[in-house]
Amino acid sequence: MLSCHQLTKRLASGGHELVVLDHVDLQIGRGEFAAILGPSGSGKSTLLGLLAGLDRPSSGEVHLDGERIDNLDEDALSLLRRRKVGFVFQSFQLLSNLTALENVLLPLELAGATDARVRARDLLEQVGLGERTHHYPAQLSGGEQQRVALARAFAPRPKVLFADEPTGNLDAATGARVLELIADLREREGTTLVLVTHDREVARLAHKRIHLRAGRVERIEEGALA
Repeated sequence: MLSCHQLTKRLASGGHELVVLDHVDLQIGRGEFAAILGPSGSGKSTLLGLLAGLDRPSSGEVHLDGERIDNLDEDALSLLRRRKVGFVFQSFQLLSNLTALENVLLPLELAGATDARVRARDLLEQVGLGERTHHYPAQLSGGEQQRVALARAFAPRPKVLFADEPTGNLDAATGARVLELIADLREREGTTLVLVTHDREVARLAHKRIHLRAGRVERIEEGALA
């Protein structure tokens, strides 16, 4: 589902060149749950952004669902993300003037889905917010907002879901519930999940753990841990 070859990202910093990501080779299979781990500054979020087509590499290739994406123009990238990719971030990024239901409906309506309202309500039910559909983000707790964001991300049935520290703003108990929902929805929908995390307990659930250090892949572990 996802692969990259010799993926490199360099940035100018104070008259010098900073290598953020250094010749990364990686493959993530269809339906896999892959966790990206590493200390701060190791390149985790940069790798996620490049794999998702949110950023462009300095060199190297990225392929998503059999299509090379690093050389696509912005219009083609935008269309690809709308058709195949979902996102969940640490900040919930809900539209404050829309209700929970309207936030989940938005990507479905943009995609022209004929079952938009049924799909949105069903997902909100699945994340335990069936009674909160008409509440605005300001009327929801942090955990509830992240569950709306999760329902919105899965709404258009993305082939790949990218999650960047999705529980970073939540307490431990709420974060555990959100991660449980992510894992459950991923399995039910057959979605490939790529998740950046500092939490090794979260990473234990993954089929593949990609450890980064100083912009390079230090090691890759395969198989969920007991």
